[in-house]
Amino acid sequence: MIRLNNVVATYTTVRGQVNAVDGVTLTIPDGKIVGVAGESGCGKTTLMKVIYGDLIYPLALRQGSVDYEIDSMNGKQITTRNIKDYWFKHISYIPQSSMSSLNPVVRICTQFVDFLPAGQRTNNTLEEIRAYVQSLDLPPEAIDAYPHQLSGGMRQRIMVAMGTFFKPEIILADEPTTALDVVVQKGILLLLMDIQAKMNNTIILVSHDMGVHYQITHKMLIMYAAKVVEFGDSDDVFASPRHPYTRMLIESLPTIGDDRMHTGIAGRPPSLWEDLRGCRFAPRCPLATELCRAEEPAFLELKPEHFVACHYAEKAFQNR
Repeated sequence: MIRLNNVVATYTTVRGQVNAVDGVTLTIPDGKIVGVAGESGCGKTTLMKVIYGDLIYPLALRQGSVDYEIDSMNGKQITTRNIKDYWFKHISYIPQSSMSSLNPVVRICTQFVDFLPAGQRTNNTLEEIRAYVQSLDLPPEAIDAYPHQLSGGMRQRIMVAMGTFFKPEIILADEPTTALDVVVQKGILLLLMDIQAKMNNTIILVSHDMGVHYQITHKMLIMYAAKVVEFGDSDDVFASPRHPYTRMLIESLPTIGDDRMHTGIAGRPPSLWEDLRGCRFAPRCPLATELCRAEEPAFLELKPEHFVACHYAEKAFQNR
């Protein structure tokens, strides 16, 4: 279980500090695939970095904390302050670009071994790696290749293998199917589903594709302008979205037999440099009133395990 307690994550720039994640409080349960969706720049990747504890300048955790219910050997409480000590073994990260994450002039096997903590390497490590990548539908000799000798799908499977080799309780996958064709995307997603089912761990998956979330996630987390605006069971969120932004994202999906014209959401997200008041979605929301522009909605549990930050959450569903 992961608990985020009023998390505010800030980037330091030449213009000053900007909040890329602003006041996020929620609990992510064990043994689920949790989807994170929202437009570019809304804070998805920053939230993943905070959960992973990858707080390297210019990113900093300005306020709040993240607590992890991970079984450590010494019974020590695990938070963002010491989560780095549990990288790979208990929590891992699968980046979105395999080609930029792998060294192009070093063989995969060398990179795989080097990425493992020194205390976790044995004389049989290389053979264990070969057997593991083979279990992920990769030829065992793939780890002897250079990255450029493998296809995009094979490279991404190598990244998945690196991220799951120690069977961690938490896997963070940041758009793992970006720039892959549809068939290869399906293979990677099925692989992640199979891994989660076998290990019964938690996977947090970032993707712009709402269709992907609909097919494989158990929980959905919707972000907008550094805020979480909706969080709940995927079936419930897709069947009865309570935030207008979530509803508009879902309605933009084409469906078989639906020949209606689909349009994007008018306008654009606000700049995080602005003095943001009220609901951040109000300038683009068809339900917005003066209350929305003046007062920020609280992130409340509208019904069991379904949280929404909207003054008119009930009306958003009724008008669907």
